[in-house]
Amino acid sequence: MKLGAFSVSLTVKDIHASKEFYEKIGFTALGGNIEQNWLILKNESCVIGLFQGMFEKNILTFNPGWNENAENLDSFTDVRDLQKELKAKGVKMLTEADENSEGPASFIVEDPDGNPILFDQHR
Repeated sequence: MKLGAFSVSLTVKDIHASKEFYEKIGFTALGGNIEQNWLILKNESCVIGLFQGMFEKNILTFNPGWNENAENLDSFTDVRDLQKELKAKGVKMLTEADENSEGPASFIVEDPDGNPILFDQHR
């Protein structure tokens, strides 16, 4: 099972203050739009997303089809195949990808402690 790039999506109160803080500890901007209240930051292979006003909780995120630089992978497990495999193992879906679709899609599961895990395929 290839999950793709991993990042942590953080719910922040003040995106400008959070950006400044994470830059002080070595992160640099990889993508996003601060005017839309979201940024993606990177330090070596560590990727975090800062999101103001978009989520209630921090989210563990996997991006099938991407590496940690948001570059397309030649080979990856499609998000719908991941969903089918997890459902077959008894993992409860909070949201589901349309299994009859192609291309970008996502689904969300929760771990036993209520931490949301987003599987978000962009291609």
